[in-house]
Amino acid sequence: MLQRIQTIWLLLAGACGFLTIKFPFFTGNKLDANHVGQYERLAAPDNLIILILSVAVFIAALICIFLYKNRKLQLRVTLVAFIVSLLNIFLYHRETKKFLNGDYSFTAILTIAIPVLLLLAARGIYKDEKLVKSMDRLR
Repeated sequence: MLQRIQTIWLLLAGACGFLTIKFPFFTGNKLDANHVGQYERLAAPDNLIILILSVAVFIAALICIFLYKNRKLQLRVTLVAFIVSLLNIFLYHRETKKFLNGDYSFTAILTIAIPVLLLLAARGIYKDEKLVKSMDRLR
């Protein structure tokens, strides 16, 4: 059913995934080829791997919404998206090491919120699966 709580969590995770593509994660001075500090921002389009992972998490969260008839597959895809989002955070953090100095943007919260929202969705899917199994036992 689409009117379950995990649908809201997945929709919020998808929205955060989309917004991470648009907004920066980190801003600061970066070394260029001439070793002169240049003020730049770190966003998903700046790194191809981060961009691919961000789009993958966004699409996986949206696809999971419509997998409500197959809860086991929905749970698996949600957990894979959770792992990919953690990998994405790791890659973002690794990219921040290339900056001389700078600060995390306020919109970095969106990137960190994605695995939390996916975990909440997975918990809701698991509870639904457990409820359906208990109802099957009662029949």
